[in-house]
Amino acid sequence: MGRRRRDSGPRIDGILNVAKPAGPTSHDIIDTIRRLTGVRRVGHGGTLDPFAMGVLPVFMGRATRMVDYHRGDDKAYRASVVFGASSTTDDIDGEMTPADGPPPERAAVEAALSAFLGPLEQVPPDHSAVHVGGKRAYELARGGEKPELTARSVTIHGLEMTGWDTTDPERPMAELEVRCSAGTYIRSLARDLGRRLGSGAYLGALTRTASGPFTLDDAHTLEHLRGELAAGRAQALLLAPDAGLDHLPMVRIPDRDLEGIARGQIIRVRGEIAGPVDPAGVLGGADHVRAIDERGRLVAMVHTRDGRLYPDKVFITPEDVRSA
Repeated sequence: MGRRRRDSGPRIDGILNVAKPAGPTSHDIIDTIRRLTGVRRVGHGGTLDPFAMGVLPVFMGRATRMVDYHRGDDKAYRASVVFGASSTTDDIDGEMTPADGPPPERAAVEAALSAFLGPLEQVPPDHSAVHVGGKRAYELARGGEKPELTARSVTIHGLEMTGWDTTDPERPMAELEVRCSAGTYIRSLARDLGRRLGSGAYLGALTRTASGPFTLDDAHTLEHLRGELAAGRAQALLLAPDAGLDHLPMVRIPDRDLEGIARGQIIRVRGEIAGPVDPAGVLGGADHVRAIDERGRLVAMVHTRDGRLYPDKVFITPEDVRSA
């Protein structure tokens, strides 16, 4: 019996920009896409909590190997922060404790935002997936233990109040637009904003409006995806595996060198290095360069040194080259 291919199933390689609804977990979305397409290798570019919604980039087939290049992508969120109570989970799903004293006024909240702009040290929520002594923090918290969490360096690039809702005067709500670095917890931001104002606060709703180059305006709803994927039209929705990586230099591989790349061989640079950097500098050495074929398709991620290309992640096989 021959070896079973690791990526057995339909050949679908690319990125789906999914608009996750509130309710399902990020893993639920992955399972749905696996079931509808038959593709086994599917991953996502950043977990969203079940109650959160918005951009969830989903990487399929050989494109799953491109997730590494998006782990540091900045994020953008639309957040509803509710004052007047604190939550055990720092969001709407936790057990609430009313704050002592009245909630803050709008002007006080707006004035406090500037303290969170720029680099800051942020402690993750107790109910988070951070590892503490070999366990997830949320596992300890659910068992009644207080996780010992250390602060992490994050950056808030932009923080603006766009709305103030006093429908419930005991629980006023601020609508915030947030632009931040990867790894930032918006639940922690809500919690810390409340503490700074001497009031409890928690995250009432969250929408991720951008994850790096992937935006909510261009994302596909789950309902739309279900219909298109069930009808076998996944290819029409897919972005290229290197979508959103235009900031990385690119080199075109002539057809005669494709089989060498497919075998993971080191080859000489024969074409121009294109991109936002000095080609001469790239030839001296660059860690991440996109190698594309003469038809513009990604064939490998390489690094360069002394005028040679060293394959790091290869997306074609010798059989692909011969069949083409």
